[in-house]
Amino acid sequence: MTKVGIISQARMTSTRLPGKVLHHAAGRPLLDYHVERLQQSQQPLYLAITANATDDALAAYAQQHALPCTRGSEDDVLARFQQCAQEHDLDVVVRVTSDCPLLDGQLIGQAVEQYRAANNPRLYLSNVLERTFPRGFDFEIFSRELLEEAFRAATLPAEREHVTPYIHQNRSGRVTFSHVRRPEDRSTYRLTVDTPDDFALIKTLIEDYRAAELSGNELIALLDAHPELVALNAHIEQKKV
Repeated sequence: MTKVGIISQARMTSTRLPGKVLHHAAGRPLLDYHVERLQQSQQPLYLAITANATDDALAAYAQQHALPCTRGSEDDVLARFQQCAQEHDLDVVVRVTSDCPLLDGQLIGQAVEQYRAANNPRLYLSNVLERTFPRGFDFEIFSRELLEEAFRAATLPAEREHVTPYIHQNRSGRVTFSHVRRPEDRSTYRLTVDTPDDFALIKTLIEDYRAAELSGNELIALLDAHPELVALNAHIEQKKV
């Protein structure tokens, strides 16, 4: 049987908001919400953090919550993913980032089933290349075969740091693609936490609108109805990959 695993990358040394995944909303660290929402996908979750002492707090969190945790290079995140997939003998990897506390676990679960049904180890399936979902709902699904190939062949620093460029830029020439899209484009909404203003929005949504209990579609409907919330971080420019 194909073994699928979600690998969530995290570190405490974010340049724009250090320690962000352990910032609190409604008395709980953002990582709690991230983990709980991913559990709705019905897929096992693994944390991939750095070997640096600065991430000891994340290792302690993983131990407290019985989350498998792999520690590796800070800059070579691709190697960290390969190490994690190897340690847990994964056939298919779902890549997410821990700075997205309101990810849609049900959507990811549906996408995993779509990936399984395709039965194509050369397939890369995601909602990030053709964006229609809010930033913060991002996921990428690819096979261990594609991950190992990228691990062996990727040489550029950006390819090592951002894990999937070698795959989604089809550097091998043998990758096939499938895209998960919404009927209406809401890609300008930001539900990721990269800056203090991003955190202000997430904290408001969780504490004042019970956002952690809402589905992905309900979250989008909430933002549709409250443009003043969208405006809290609409000016933030996403870092270029």
